[in-house]
Amino acid sequence: MTEHTRLLGEVAPALQDLRADVEQVQKGEITKPVREIAPISLRVQELALQCTRQFHDLSISQYAAMKGGEENLAHLAGACSQISLAATLCNLAIHHRTEILLYEDADPTPAASRDQLRRAGEELGSAITTYRAVAQRLSRRLASAAARAEDQQLIAHALAAEPDVASTAAQRTPPPHLTARATPAPHAPAAPRRA
Repeated sequence: MTEHTRLLGEVAPALQDLRADVEQVQKGEITKPVREIAPISLRVQELALQCTRQFHDLSISQYAAMKGGEENLAHLAGACSQISLAATLCNLAIHHRTEILLYEDADPTPAASRDQLRRAGEELGSAITTYRAVAQRLSRRLASAAARAEDQQLIAHALAAEPDVASTAAQRTPPPHLTARATPAPHAPAAPRRA
């Protein structure tokens, strides 16, 4: 869990850097949208992938059994989607700024792109808040001997319950010969023809 705490703690500063870059581009005229926004979009997407992988790793670890673990995982799921959405909004900002090359009636101003970047910054800001809170909660639990003992009991209880869950699932699973596709019944013999 110490390593997970460290990794969780690294996400918020990375998100802050990305949000600062988004806000800086948003303030400009965005005359070179691909060059200005695409590198940021790629970094946001890479971070979204990293966060989703970390979320998955946490969900299959003992973290879910710890006190508040499932709730924190739910918060992280939302933060991962916010980071992914921010990447999409960056791509939309590029699209809106390059539409003028495709359509005569496209808006020649950077207004729509700025709006998409503003929204991307907001999504990143929400994810920052979530990651900070989750990392702090986990760090506090690991720092408290009483909380660690409580979590160890919860984890032990969850591990003890796993065989029961597995055996219950096995009891509910019908034997393979009942789950195989039924073979169609042979056709009834044709009635004899009248001469």
